[in-house]
Amino acid sequence: MTASLINLGLPAGDEQRLCLESVTWQQYDSLVSLFIEQFPALRMTYLEGSLELVITSPEHERLKKIIARLIEAFAEEADIELNGYGSATFRQKVVARGLDPDECYSLSELGDAPDIAIEIVLTSGGIDKLDVYKGLGVREVWFWEHHTFSLYGFFDPDKGYETLTSSRLLPQLDLTVLAQFIDNPSQTQAVKAYRQILQK
Repeated sequence: MTASLINLGLPAGDEQRLCLESVTWQQYDSLVSLFIEQFPALRMTYLEGSLELVITSPEHERLKKIIARLIEAFAEEADIELNGYGSATFRQKVVARGLDPDECYSLSELGDAPDIAIEIVLTSGGIDKLDVYKGLGVREVWFWEHHTFSLYGFFDPDKGYETLTSSRLLPQLDLTVLAQFIDNPSQTQAVKAYRQILQK
């Protein structure tokens, strides 16, 4: 197992990213079991022997939380069945893939993978997460980067992920409107204001 550190020496509070190569599935599985409860800010992504570990920053966690609160407010107002699983770990040995979404949701009971995964992108580099999500069968992946959502849908196995202009799973959700509330310093006030928009 070899390692290369990206962004080493960043000030405290910024994200730290560690990339490991030649990691066996058994080693990855052991690391997940060892760290999953002790380090909730640690995200692991595994793809065919490559393992990326990211320690998330407070800003990363703030963004994932406010986005989750806004999406859940939308589902409640629209009376949509939406079950959240946070950053639960999803792994499939047969395809040698595993990761911890920043947030994820299923439109019914949780199966082998969520229907929607959300990723907060503050730093670049590392493993192609769409490749991992494709192997796990996640139907939509939403990336929040540079104050904008980028959506990808996986509905045709022959095509892989395709760029979406809006969610096919939650077509009523206007992410452009939702995005206007993400940078509000008060999450509570942001959710209240967003609910008022939804109720009009």
